[in-house]
Amino acid sequence: MRQAKIYRKGIFAGILTEDGGEYRFRYDSMYLAQEEALPVSLTFPLQEEEFVSPILFPFFDGLIPEGWLLDVVLRNTDISILDRMSLLLLCCKECIGSVSVVPIANIEGEA
Repeated sequence: MRQAKIYRKGIFAGILTEDGGEYRFRYDSMYLAQEEALPVSLTFPLQEEEFVSPILFPFFDGLIPEGWLLDVVLRNTDISILDRMSLLLLCCKECIGSVSVVPIANIEGEA
């Protein structure tokens, strides 16, 4: 299982989880309680129920760099272009836009 904290404009918004080939995103209850809370994406309206998908949600997949920057990442790591969650965790802590993805270390101590 791999997880990441999702921030919107520096404010913790929720948790993205990959587990057994399934992806889940759930907003944090404290984030939802804020009057000024906004969705991280139009595809993730504010709600208590988690979002579930058999593939990495297109919004998060779209944060992964493309072109020459992706080529640099692939040349300097042993990550496959098909391992979208690993690319997201590696490349999107400080991506352009309002959303940041910060890996949560798993039990084995890996990010």
